[in-house]
Amino acid sequence: KAELVIFTRQLSTMVGAGLALLESLEVLADQAESPGLRAGIESLVSDVRGGVDLSVAMEKCPKIFDPLYISMVRAGEVSGQMDIILQRLADYQESSESLRREIKSAMTYPVISMVLVLAITAFLMLGVVPGFRAVFDSLDTELPWITKFTLETAEFMKAQWLLCFGGLAGIVIGSLMFLKTEAGGWFWDRFILKAPVFGSLVRKVALARFSRTFATLIRSGVPIMGTLDIVAETAGNRVVAQAVLNSRESVRAGNLLSEPLAQAPVFPPMVVRMIAIGERTGSLETLLEKIAEFYDAQVKAAVKSLTSMIEPILITVMGVIVGGVVMSVFLPILDVVGKLGGGGGG
Repeated sequence: KAELVIFTRQLSTMVGAGLALLESLEVLADQAESPGLRAGIESLVSDVRGGVDLSVAMEKCPKIFDPLYISMVRAGEVSGQMDIILQRLADYQESSESLRREIKSAMTYPVISMVLVLAITAFLMLGVVPGFRAVFDSLDTELPWITKFTLETAEFMKAQWLLCFGGLAGIVIGSLMFLKTEAGGWFWDRFILKAPVFGSLVRKVALARFSRTFATLIRSGVPIMGTLDIVAETAGNRVVAQAVLNSRESVRAGNLLSEPLAQAPVFPPMVVRMIAIGERTGSLETLLEKIAEFYDAQVKAAVKSLTSMIEPILITVMGVIVGGVVMSVFLPILDVVGKLGGGGGG
């Protein structure tokens, strides 16, 4: 992604400076570091040298150039403003990449923390707790229920570790396979928008992406119907994509875009009203950019808030799990020590 942004920015600069498109592509192919990107640019060079339009040549490299990229390049070819379009495309890519990094950084900490919690718990249950069975048998005292439960669970996990880890792996793999299906994808996309804590963040990210993509395509001269198709395809969430596709049918029938969007719960009234104002005043792309900037700021604030909220929650979870295991092991020992102390005092 980062190298593609650099490629787009450099191609924009070269074309804007008056360098021929073919010559610009040849220079960029020579300096590309990624083998995949270099092969893609070399394919573009070969096709453009043969008289093929750049946008058509890019369609042969779908793993590198997505529909949004290709549509904007096509708009640049038609308008004769290739350097300006590429500049906007690079700005869009940088904004999207910055947003993606924000989300990734927010998710990394809780994932690593949960893995550590599970690893520590597995170590205690498999390596430490079973060793106390002989100690408890020699105490000649009634064990608390939490100690019995922890011991039995630890012994079962140790005896059936293959079943436990195999079952866990099966659940994870099965869930991932289900989520790759159409029904699973819809289930996840609906669930994540309504999920506590994360739902609000996901919704803001979706709205920021929708607004920025829409504004960039409209400003670059891509036709409204093609824009709606691309916005739906790059929405990243089926619920949002379906709302955009529904609005496309309404626009085709001659209605305003804001009318069907108002019926979709994922779009807040503020966004719908700003789009409606933009349609009436002819400044839709400007207001969409304002919406994107607003939600970008909202996402950054939400990420900071989420990080500060998750940390104490994870510490509490770790304390309850690890503390519970340790307490269950030492309760009988403390009970015996207390009885011996009481007997000695008498």
